[in-house]
Amino acid sequence: MIDSTTPGRDASAPVPPAAAPSPSDVRAERRRLIGAIGALRRLLAERSAFEVADRRRLGHEARKRERVEAAHGRTLRRIGEGQAQQEASLTHRLDALDGERERREGQALSVLRRQSVERALGSTHLTANEVSGIGAGLVRSLAAQGIRTAADFHDVSWGKAPNGKGGDVLYLHRTKGGKVHINGIGEHRGRPLLEWRRAALARAEARAPRTLPPDERHRITEIIEAERVRLREELAKVPQSAETARAEAVRLHAEALDPLGTAEREAARLAAVRRAEFDTMAEQLRDLQGQLSAHVDAHGDIGRRVRRAQKRALRPAPQASHLPGIPSPRAPGTSTAGVGLGKVTDRAGARPVPGVRAHPGWLIPILYFCLTTVVGVGELADNTAHPVTMIASRLVALTATAELLRLWIPRVRARTAGPMPDGTGRQTSGVFLALTAAGMFEDAKTDVFAIACVVSVLAAVLFLAGTISRVATADDRTGEDPA
Repeated sequence: MIDSTTPGRDASAPVPPAAAPSPSDVRAERRRLIGAIGALRRLLAERSAFEVADRRRLGHEARKRERVEAAHGRTLRRIGEGQAQQEASLTHRLDALDGERERREGQALSVLRRQSVERALGSTHLTANEVSGIGAGLVRSLAAQGIRTAADFHDVSWGKAPNGKGGDVLYLHRTKGGKVHINGIGEHRGRPLLEWRRAALARAEARAPRTLPPDERHRITEIIEAERVRLREELAKVPQSAETARAEAVRLHAEALDPLGTAEREAARLAAVRRAEFDTMAEQLRDLQGQLSAHVDAHGDIGRRVRRAQKRALRPAPQASHLPGIPSPRAPGTSTAGVGLGKVTDRAGARPVPGVRAHPGWLIPILYFCLTTVVGVGELADNTAHPVTMIASRLVALTATAELLRLWIPRVRARTAGPMPDGTGRQTSGVFLALTAAGMFEDAKTDVFAIACVVSVLAAVLFLAGTISRVATADDRTGEDPA
């Protein structure tokens, strides 16, 4: 039997401890950990811009959906209004058919009577025996001018002679247009001629029919009933047409929303993947910081230069700020927890709000405080302020300028845009009134002491109210008790 143990070595002998790493290996390992932590921090620094961009994406998607929904609502509203207008118009036309029969019968009777009168006048020929004073020669002269029956003229009038010479002559107005003068027909012959025509017209109107024939009335009734049936059919088709138009609008609405939904889901998937990558990098950063801490505990300090880099690397990882409406893949059980590394621009806890920038009007108090820092208060013209007031007013104005610039500049930039903190306006007004009151106290030429006291009290109240508002807002955001 062959022994499996190595000859010359006792298996029960203790294993000697591993050799300690050399200082160069310790420094190399330390620098590797510090470099890896720095690389992860640089990658994680991109998360703030990513969250802002994703918030804008959500805003763009919401606006696109709002536009599609608004267009769909307008289409449905137009369809409903069109349906109501068509139904009202058809109903009004159906109601009007009740009086349409009388109107059409009246029109038909008027046409029938006019045709009867025209036929009667056309058959009443002008002869020498019909009109007193009109002989055969004048009858031929009238016929030569187209006046043969009572239907060929309708009136007589006086006017200038055709050649422009002499006095007025009598003209006969022809039914087809124009007027003619017949030599030999003046007032004594023209009046009987007109009376003859009127008598013929009266006889024709008396003989004209006063009621419609039964067949004509039946024809009008059939036309009215056919129109009534047609309008009722159209009225019955209006809801169907409107429903068809609504179905088409719903189909177009669904077609418009389908690509939006597909794009939103794909963008949300990519955003979730990106957030998962950031969360993984954050976990890796914490693991590397733990390894670096363990390495420091095991091997101690290795030099001033490495110590500084090591201190920077061991800084706490930045806390992820929550952006509403963006879910985090690492936050199970909640649908509103958002993650981000947005830069905090106010010590009171305010976070950037993309799309909401501080108003440019804040430049006015900033410029005023800058000017006060230079010229002070109560030092205009030949007036001289107390040295304490000169120094204190300039320090207060300088402090106010610096504070407003610190709050306003980050909130104007696109990536860190946001509204000014609550209470800043009241604080600014309080400081402005305080500087104004200080100038009043230093004014030796006018007696404004009482007004200056009132302004001072108002300044203190405004500044205190603004400070309380900012503190309360900060406590609400951090979840601490204001007391």
